[in-house]
Amino acid sequence: MKQKFKHVFSFVVLWVASFSAMANVVLVDGQVRAMPPSVPNSAAYLTLENHGPSIKLVAVEAGFVKEAQLHTVIEEDGMVKMRQVESFTIPQHGRLTLSESGQHIMLLGLKQPLVSGESVNLTLKFDNGSELPVSLMVSKQAMTKSEGHHHHN
Repeated sequence: MKQKFKHVFSFVVLWVASFSAMANVVLVDGQVRAMPPSVPNSAAYLTLENHGPSIKLVAVEAGFVKEAQLHTVIEEDGMVKMRQVESFTIPQHGRLTLSESGQHIMLLGLKQPLVSGESVNLTLKFDNGSELPVSLMVSKQAMTKSEGHHHHN
């Protein structure tokens, strides 16, 4: 009986610790870009707020695409280019804003066309092993900077 209690107690402690780590990062706003049916890729833009220690977004899973990648936009030799990156850091008690003109999530190989006004589910994965499931609306327009901040009152 004592051994069972130890296992249950350990499980509860780990569960609470992982839940509290996940609760530190919250979705402020976000959306996925609607594309014409002939375009096989899209992008997700969002703002995350971190209420805890510094953490890194290291991966994204989305069942409606073949692959989701973290990307950034850089200027190289006068040309603007996209590059895949390993992670995005969300500073302690800070924000991460993924936008059309900078860091974003590339959604490659859409399994079906995205419909404006519907929502899609993604799972954000962090370097501490925690995950954050999010639901984002599909929209024809990219999120503007003012939209990314108006929900934070």
